Amino acid sequence: MRGVVDSYRWVVLRAVDAALQFVDCINRGDVEGLALLMSDDHELRVFDEPPLRGRAANVDAWHGYVSNFPRYTIYVHRIAEDGDRVAVLGSTTGSHLGLPDDEERAHTLIWIATVSDGALHTWQLLADTAEHRRDVGLDATP
Repeated sequence: MRGVVDSYRWVVLRAVDAALQFVDCINRGDVEGLALLMSDDHELRVFDEPPLRGRAANVDAWHGYVSNFPRYTIYVHRIAEDGDRVAVLGSTTGSHLGLPDDEERAHTLIWIATVSDGALHTWQLLADTAEHRRDVGLDATP
């Protein structure tokens, strides 16, 4: 897979484009597309859980998540970009929470993508709080 990833990166994406393509791949259940957008040392950070490190480990995890939750969708509400860091405020449906769609969409989250040379080094989930919004450049109104 390394050759495919390296040849794909001849086009270096802007951080916001890489983050939005990552969301698009998630929404389509395209794990191979996610792999192409991840750096070799990609990290998934979910709230206070220990990070999941490495492209291979993350690809395995995404295959499992997509298999178990094929309707998982991220709805982007707002984006803030600061250099190589992109903050995405949004909501989801079809996740592991098992809530009705309208109830799940009422809960907002923040995803942080850290991008280097067009590849996502980190994909981090944060609770949507006024403090987190301020820290990542989103307005503070929850």
